[in-house]
Amino acid sequence: MQLYRLIPIVLTLCLVGCQTATDGLSTSAAPADVTGPAAGAIAGDMAGRFAEQAGSTTTPIKLHNDTSEFAVALEAALKGWGFAVVTDDKSANAKGAAKPVELSYSIVAADGQVLARLSTDTMEFGRAYSIGNGVATPASPLSLMKRN
Repeated sequence: MQLYRLIPIVLTLCLVGCQTATDGLSTSAAPADVTGPAAGAIAGDMAGRFAEQAGSTTTPIKLHNDTSEFAVALEAALKGWGFAVVTDDKSANAKGAAKPVELSYSIVAADGQVLARLSTDTMEFGRAYSIGNGVATPASPLSLMKRN
């Protein structure tokens, strides 16, 4: 076999290990230092971007039951955009109710900024924020990935 015919096979085998798993969503978490107006600003911005991408507000959103300031602010922001938000399995599995879309989030402090991410089984997006004097401002463009 000639060498040039082996190159695509070798490249394909190398790239197979680079794929990420999409079997499940990560758990939701917010660090303790994202509080007050900063948590509200990040949650409001991310909920607005989610609403732009999700389109319909008729499907309920399921959030993990969390009492952090960011989780409370995100729930309020999503409701402000017209989404029905459920946080327990009873409400999510109510008879006759539409199956909710599970929305997970994470906020991570890195290099003096906060990286926020929202994720469903069909899309994931994130943005970096700078926090100063308790106020959060976007420090990067929105990063969006849609899955089939």
